[in-house]
Amino acid sequence: MYPNLYYVFKDWFGVEWKALYLLNTFGLMVAMGFVSAAIVLASELKRKEKLGLLLPREEAITVGMPATFLDLFVNFITGFVFGYKLFGLLLNKPEDISPQTYIFSRDGNLWAGLLVGGILIALKWWEKNKQKLKEPEQRNVRIWPHDRVGDIIILGLIFGILGAKLFDAIENMDELISDPIGTLFSGGGLTFYGGLILAAIAICWYAYKKGIKLAHLTDAAAPALMIAYAVGRIGCQVAGDGDWGIYNSAYVSDDYGKVREAKVGEFNQQLQKYATYHLERKILDSGNIYTYIPAARTFISLDAVPHLSLKGPSFLPKWMIAYSYPMNVNKDGKKIPGCTDEHCRSLPQPVFPTAFYETVMCTLLFLILWAYRKRIKIPGIMFGTYLIMNGFERFLIEKIRVNHLYTIFGFQLSQAEMIAFFLILAGILLIIISKIKYARA
Repeated sequence: MYPNLYYVFKDWFGVEWKALYLLNTFGLMVAMGFVSAAIVLASELKRKEKLGLLLPREEAITVGMPATFLDLFVNFITGFVFGYKLFGLLLNKPEDISPQTYIFSRDGNLWAGLLVGGILIALKWWEKNKQKLKEPEQRNVRIWPHDRVGDIIILGLIFGILGAKLFDAIENMDELISDPIGTLFSGGGLTFYGGLILAAIAICWYAYKKGIKLAHLTDAAAPALMIAYAVGRIGCQVAGDGDWGIYNSAYVSDDYGKVREAKVGEFNQQLQKYATYHLERKILDSGNIYTYIPAARTFISLDAVPHLSLKGPSFLPKWMIAYSYPMNVNKDGKKIPGCTDEHCRSLPQPVFPTAFYETVMCTLLFLILWAYRKRIKIPGIMFGTYLIMNGFERFLIEKIRVNHLYTIFGFQLSQAEMIAFFLILAGILLIIISKIKYARA
């Protein structure tokens, strides 16, 4: 596992650059997901503009104005947050706290924040003063939808994180009640569908205000959303952030996390050996063997521990079928003997690497959407297809993942399964309505 780029460079090149601790691999791949989405979305918007489906909008802008109080205030806040957190990471972060956790905490370097905020105020004032005119002028500029991709991506990032944290907090209500500040400002716990829903609302509102036709925007966003999710899940797999599946009882792992095929009855023996891990939420034993375990992965008895026995073909690497996530970023599991690093734990039993499966599936679904996008002529069909594909993909993967379950009309469903069901239903309805509307037109 590579919790951050320090471990990547150490493993690949044999160098130990401590500064790379700051660059979390999960965050890096999420950023790459947004970059991928921006490229695909801009390409699709330009194609639709050439077809005359999307039109530019003229907006009046004022040039030659001096810096306003709002300009200076926004620059100060941006610089303050950046300096407060970045220099806090470099100078004030305790050794036993991960960079990701520190970033989402309330801690930082106050003087560095004030200094960087002041520098950005000065730069903004100098920039505006250089362009200042005796008499400010109003000019009309033509802005195409693809010119607004940067704004759309930023909205998606901000509201995506807010929605992901909010839905995760709702799913883990007991943690939210016991420690609301710690839960909301922790580095972990992000629910994809929460981010998707809240970001979609914000972007649709923005598009409406800017006169962008929602049907064509959402169709253009469909393949972008699919590839962004596929790339983001690479981060989950590489860092080992907890988005793994249930145990694969056809395999067991040794103390170092190395996976091999299980002998008859060996999986149950391993369950007994690590019974405390599976049955308790926090382990405080003298040997410090275990760490914090999410509530969704603790059980009332060993018989309730979910698992599935599935042996993979011999030509596939074992980690594609069963993986123990050694040195995972969550510090979850048993301590690896002889390891003195910050991330020295591996799961006591190998699990299905569901994040890897989602990367593969969503990449294939993206290629399908990309291949057929030019053949789809009815607005709304593309996005409806995306909703159905996304819902089915997530519904299937949830069958081998461990999550909080809710009883709905006698069925045991996770939050993601319920949302996936409604996405499928929404996709079907959108396709039907789009076809009816197109036929009438």
